Amino acid sequence: MAERRDFLRSLAAFAATPGSRRSVGAQHAAPLPTPGVTGGPTDREYWLDVLTRLAQPVLTNLAQGRLRQRMPVETAPAGNPERRDYTHLEAVGRLFTGIAPWLELGGEASPEGELRQRYADLARRGLRAATDPRSPDVLNFARGRQPLVDAAFLAHAIVRAPRELWQQLDGETKHNVVTALKSTRGIRPSLSNWLMFSAIIETALSMMGEEWDRTRVDYALTQHEQWYKGDGVYGDGPSFHWDYYNSFVIHPMLLDVLRLVGTTAPEWQRLIDPVLQRARRYAAIQERMISPEGTFPPIGRSLAYRFGAFQLLAQMALRRQLPEGVTPAQVRCGLTAVIRRMIEAPGTFDAQGWLTIGFCGHQPSIGEGYISTGSAYLCAAGLLPLGLPATDEFWSAAPADWTARKAWGGENVTPDHAI
Repeated sequence: MAERRDFLRSLAAFAATPGSRRSVGAQHAAPLPTPGVTGGPTDREYWLDVLTRLAQPVLTNLAQGRLRQRMPVETAPAGNPERRDYTHLEAVGRLFTGIAPWLELGGEASPEGELRQRYADLARRGLRAATDPRSPDVLNFARGRQPLVDAAFLAHAIVRAPRELWQQLDGETKHNVVTALKSTRGIRPSLSNWLMFSAIIETALSMMGEEWDRTRVDYALTQHEQWYKGDGVYGDGPSFHWDYYNSFVIHPMLLDVLRLVGTTAPEWQRLIDPVLQRARRYAAIQERMISPEGTFPPIGRSLAYRFGAFQLLAQMALRRQLPEGVTPAQVRCGLTAVIRRMIEAPGTFDAQGWLTIGFCGHQPSIGEGYISTGSAYLCAAGLLPLGLPATDEFWSAAPADWTARKAWGGENVTPDHAI
């Protein structure tokens, strides 16, 4: 127990060091300690270390108004130079959406609580810098089409942490955040998962007590209902796409849109139960896709989001609504195995601690033309269960094998069924 307290204190001390630079997977970086070994960190402590290494450079530089100055901008070989106009909001929105539930736990008299309070303060200062027109770090919310995407991830973060990322903002920053979100209304979403971006922004505005556009929400819900293909899977638009966008965007945003505004219209309320049932099915599929070795199929586009591909499974754990027969412990252990495989691959971070483009390590060619440094921070969405307290079964239960590890180990497993 003393070793664990020391481990968390070291995280808090690291986060408190101005301009600290720490890199996992950089050429000379020390490996992360192995969770579960005698004297080593628990799974939760390991996840907190990963969160710290992702968040530290983004939060500290944004809070200081220096994100544009200090964040490198790597693009894929086929990338467009204009990604420089979008990449900083990408990093902020995507990081925030992953760490928001953890921030919402609030401060407490413990090393983790002190770290959380420090990061929440940095996040609020960062929101001020990101939305103040006078700030050197004011971010692009309206030029081009990409800002709709990452304003939506930021809105989703605020929905996930209303106390820490909204209620505790000063009045001027609240005004600036609302103005920034509303400025995205001039961006026309594609007939695809992009409809959910408009919907989650309007949902956040509703939560803020602002005027919101019910038509944008209704259109997103109606279209995705029409695009449902069966067995927990939605089309990304009218067609089925074999990728992870059901987890990157569609299911997580559908769930939270309906959680906040679903009861305000009878036609939306009727969707709440089937949308939840489908999400639980997709989460069951995701859990079964984790191999015994902690890998998963590199299928479809946007693989540079790494373990952000498991946002939906992570969210169902956070909501305590995992599929029947899937325990929190097996999800924790399966996700930990995936995170370790990806975060510890050499080259995942550069020498200054910023994420690089890649799936498992530094693989710039795996990135599409829209991928840049900021894009990669969607991996933080795989850390959503940190929003559960340390006493929750997800963290406190004994280690358990996930489905594929049990099946390939010769254990009895139950049949898998479609819905």
